[in-house]
Amino acid sequence: MAIVTNLDVVMAQRKISLKDLAERVGISVTNLSLLKTGKVKGVRYATLEALCRELDCQPGDILEYREGDAGGD
Repeated sequence: MAIVTNLDVVMAQRKISLKDLAERVGISVTNLSLLKTGKVKGVRYATLEALCRELDCQPGDILEYREGDAGGD
């Protein structure tokens, strides 16, 4: 898939753990982990909004398009 997630990078920059972010956003650690590793087929706008709010970032900081990147499916 040509869309990759940089959630782990943003989390590291903000020094926030998976558990803490999951609690703040209101989703399970498992689902957040799947999102962080790019093993999801989609993300709800409400979840993306909550992540951006808690991480003080833009959606483009978390999601990136890479042409020709075939990893994910």
